[in-house]
Amino acid sequence: MHLSMWTYPWDLQDQGLVEATAELRDRASLNSISLATSYHAGRFLQPRSPLQKAYFPEDGTVYYRPQDTTWVGREIRPLMAQNVTERGDMLAALKQARATGGMKVSCWTVCLHNTRLGMLHPEHVTRNAFGNANYYNLCPSSPAARDYVVTMVAEITQSYKPDMVELESPSFMGFAHEYHHEKDGVGLLPEDDFFMSLCFCDHCMARAQKAGVAVEGARDTVKRFIAELCEREVPEAQVPGFPAEGIDAFRAWPDLYSYLSWRTEPVTSLVAEIRAAADPATRIVLIDLKDGWLGGVDLAAVGMICDGAILCCYSMEPDAVSDLMQAGRTALGPEKYLGAGFRVFYPEVTSAEALAARARAAIDGGADGINFYNYGLIPQRRLDWVRQAIHGLRT
Repeated sequence: MHLSMWTYPWDLQDQGLVEATAELRDRASLNSISLATSYHAGRFLQPRSPLQKAYFPEDGTVYYRPQDTTWVGREIRPLMAQNVTERGDMLAALKQARATGGMKVSCWTVCLHNTRLGMLHPEHVTRNAFGNANYYNLCPSSPAARDYVVTMVAEITQSYKPDMVELESPSFMGFAHEYHHEKDGVGLLPEDDFFMSLCFCDHCMARAQKAGVAVEGARDTVKRFIAELCEREVPEAQVPGFPAEGIDAFRAWPDLYSYLSWRTEPVTSLVAEIRAAADPATRIVLIDLKDGWLGGVDLAAVGMICDGAILCCYSMEPDAVSDLMQAGRTALGPEKYLGAGFRVFYPEVTSAEALAARARAAIDGGADGINFYNYGLIPQRRLDWVRQAIHGLRT
């Protein structure tokens, strides 16, 4: 069983690799480390660190050593974090430790969520129906953005030989909670957020038109939805059945329905290109959420061309966890890897028993493994909750 914890390089550096590995393996009973190898900005409370209780990582950098020869002539290129120069290549350290009996190595890799690169390359970000840029999201339809992600994952797998790469955000992203100091006086409903997130950049328009989609009609429909939501005195739902019915909720708007049906193509084909270019020995899995269709993810289609998925079950009670895992297993089929992702955050999870119940529900629902979030963001004693949850799976 794959049992891992999402971890930042600076947490391993602050704790010391030997001590951190001992905690994860011996105290928490895990067998793998999911290390952030490409990540975005943030502000993190660091309860575990003896050095820094608040940490602000660089935006849109990678935590490995890219090779200049790999990136010659490519329009979008990665930036190595100063952390690697100043404190060392933790991915290389984990690889070396694995060779002498250490834990398995998984690369937690943020793909298209990159504000730094979006600001540098605005012609390759997603754009709403009014043409406004979402700088935090490189577009999966952009050839340059696709080349960046495919090349990055290929380089990581060929240079470091991880056991697994976990792909975060190789898809379209939502409108809310992806940037900082966000302002919304309207009170956007979930469907409004979805309309604001739909991409009609030049790359998507051309790709959809080539597929025979009436993209201009779809864009006009979404513009009307956005204009109307901005004019209402208070929020009001416009799409009955959203989000429970998926894209079927949009059948009353044929052009938009056709566009949403097409929208999975850039994501599925990008994951296929990533899998084809990566080292065959490394498993490539997608990190996704419930209702992944909102980001253009067709889990069954993705499952046919990569090695599986990790479905995040944040804030879900055991029954909902089980339902999501069963749906994930149905979509992926019996042979592909299915993992569950849990935050060990309070009050989302209030006890070891609560975490154990969710973990058991995931395995009973068809999961092959579990990822826990996040090593450096939780108090040390919550590692005991993880151990108890894992031991409950073995009884």
